Amino acid sequence: MQDKVFLSSPHMSDEGYEMEYVKEAFDTNWIAPLGENVNEFEKELASKVGSKAAAALSSGTGAIHLALKAAGVESGDIVFCPTLTFSATANPIIYQNAIPVFIDSDYETWNMCPQALEEAFEKYPEVKAVIVVHLYGLSADMDRIVEICKRHNVALIEDAAESLGTYYKGKHTGTFGDYGIFSFNGNKIITTSGGGMLVSNNEERIAKTRFWATQSRDQARHYQHSELGFNYRMSNVVAGIGRGQLKVLDQRVEKKRYIFDFYKRELGGLDGIEFMPSNDWNEPNYWLSSMTLYGKIRPIDVMEALEKENIESRPVWKPMHKQPFFEKYDFVGTDASEKLFENGVCLPSDTKMTDGDLERVVEIVKGLWREQ
Repeated sequence: MQDKVFLSSPHMSDEGYEMEYVKEAFDTNWIAPLGENVNEFEKELASKVGSKAAAALSSGTGAIHLALKAAGVESGDIVFCPTLTFSATANPIIYQNAIPVFIDSDYETWNMCPQALEEAFEKYPEVKAVIVVHLYGLSADMDRIVEICKRHNVALIEDAAESLGTYYKGKHTGTFGDYGIFSFNGNKIITTSGGGMLVSNNEERIAKTRFWATQSRDQARHYQHSELGFNYRMSNVVAGIGRGQLKVLDQRVEKKRYIFDFYKRELGGLDGIEFMPSNDWNEPNYWLSSMTLYGKIRPIDVMEALEKENIESRPVWKPMHKQPFFEKYDFVGTDASEKLFENGVCLPSDTKMTDGDLERVVEIVKGLWREQ
């Protein structure tokens, strides 16, 4: 059996940046709960993406949860959410006892369809917030989505968990809405093993989220809590890993783009294959190189052929409105998200992949077409 090729696994810097910051945390005994690494990681990430303030948290999911709370989402409120996403986007809506309404995708971006969003506002004018996702590092059509949200005076939250390093018209995704979130889970473009970041230009609300994330402990000599709190703060050790990873973000984006270009060049000519869309205004980080299949060869055929050779791949996300837990909630749109799920496959996009690894993947996929 040949060495395993991963879908997207952690990739520490060759320079050892992460260990420098982690060692500093150990040497100073600032292991937990907070410390200089947390403070500096917040500043460095905010500076990198062009946001005024950031809160380092234990997960991207926690960041979405606090963004909803900061936006004033309460029990019974309606929140629009893309249906084509991971459940971590939708789960925090339930944490707030709010009601998700799922919005379809479009084929031009694979993300929230502005037309479906307009239709959702007509159906639910009382909506409290909109969450938009930048799927697989592809930015949504932010000009139209921002305009719609502003026209309806509704808070916009960007789930940029998969799109750190992606630009929309020269500006970082995650910085168009009222709040943006990033994830540093183990499979993301940079990782802290687990963690997330909430960013906003509203420094007062970010300060408030830090307070909530630290169990809402009031400034008092004794332990006093006037609000519900959460244990959502990032540790100083984890933040040290993040500071080191941030130094190689541009390298990781460059490699992800190289992987996508390799696949598209080698496989794009095969009958029935379409790669995820490119737009003039979009500079994706290509977190996962994904394609759709419209022919005799199906996604399961590709995934099983790769699996036999110890190579990871994945289906495109199953829409939320088709998930057993969420199927009772409303959906606005047609069937674009379902078609993308039915026909989509994510190819291995690990930044440690060699050209030899990429050639292995390509030859296995081409072999399926030769056997037709």
